[in-house]
Amino acid sequence: MQTIKGPALFLAQFAGDAAPFNTWPDITRWAADCGYVGVQVPSWDARLFDLDKAAASKGYCDDFKGQAAANGIAVTELSTHLQGQLVAVHPAYDTAFDGFAAPQVRGNPKARAEWAVDQVKKALTASRNLGLTAHATFSGALAWPYVYPWPQRPAGLVEEAFDELARRWRPILDHAEDCGVDVCYEIHPGEDLHDGISYEMFLERTGSHTRACMLYDPSHYVLQHMDYLENIDIYHDRIRMFHVKDAELNPTGRQGVYGGYQSWVNRAGRFRSLGDGQVDFGGVFSKLTQYGFDGWAVVEWECCLKHPEDGAREGADFVKAHLIRVTEKAFDDFAGSGADRAANRRMLGLD
Repeated sequence: MQTIKGPALFLAQFAGDAAPFNTWPDITRWAADCGYVGVQVPSWDARLFDLDKAAASKGYCDDFKGQAAANGIAVTELSTHLQGQLVAVHPAYDTAFDGFAAPQVRGNPKARAEWAVDQVKKALTASRNLGLTAHATFSGALAWPYVYPWPQRPAGLVEEAFDELARRWRPILDHAEDCGVDVCYEIHPGEDLHDGISYEMFLERTGSHTRACMLYDPSHYVLQHMDYLENIDIYHDRIRMFHVKDAELNPTGRQGVYGGYQSWVNRAGRFRSLGDGQVDFGGVFSKLTQYGFDGWAVVEWECCLKHPEDGAREGADFVKAHLIRVTEKAFDDFAGSGADRAANRRMLGLD
């Protein structure tokens, strides 16, 4: 066992055009002031990070890390959530997701997917240059519009979708292997990898690729009414990243998991700031510590009610309170009687 690292903060929800959120030195200084010791970096946000330079230059990466370290902050991981989403897009979502892509590939799904694959590969190379061993992303989705089995799905439809998804990701996973970096898919509704079974379907088609790992976020399991603690028991050997995010599911006689097309604040299932939702984080941190998770506890602030800066500051203290400093001895060592094989055999009636 070992103590989970943290607290860290995912910067995607905080980067902006106003100070201190618009430059790398300022946002890391602000994160440290909030109580964080690490940050997860959205690789698409040019206000904070130049992905092309990071993939091409270890010197750039050393300077990038050095500026953060000067503020007491470590770079925990890079994220390609937006680019990973574009590796596989069902045509129904072409317009909605085009805004994630570079202007020159918008309106061209084939070029957009090629651009997305290149982006994720660059981020993996950049991760290696930064000395990181895990990378956060989305899988994208081809089958998601058919998640509910009505109308009846034609035989082979889902299998074809997952075959294609694995075909697109296999070269990326092989590049991840070359870089020594785990690809951690956030298991998330809207992605074809949205629960344990769909992850297993993908994993099987990649030949159980050693780099096809999981980003564990219990909030997404609460909103699907899944057992998020047993999920750790099942997949702990594949969980290489952890988003600390809270959620609540309060179904009524009018709506449940699907939400009735309501805004986040009016949905039965909604994300909340840490401690304001229903996730048993004592259980989560205990399970991950039990299984030797050696990554970071990264706060991902998403809340339909609370101000983000309040959520961030409270989140740092929340994680600190849940980190478990692991013991180096058993609690009953005081009553130990030593090791004596002859005595053991006598106790068992073997002599």
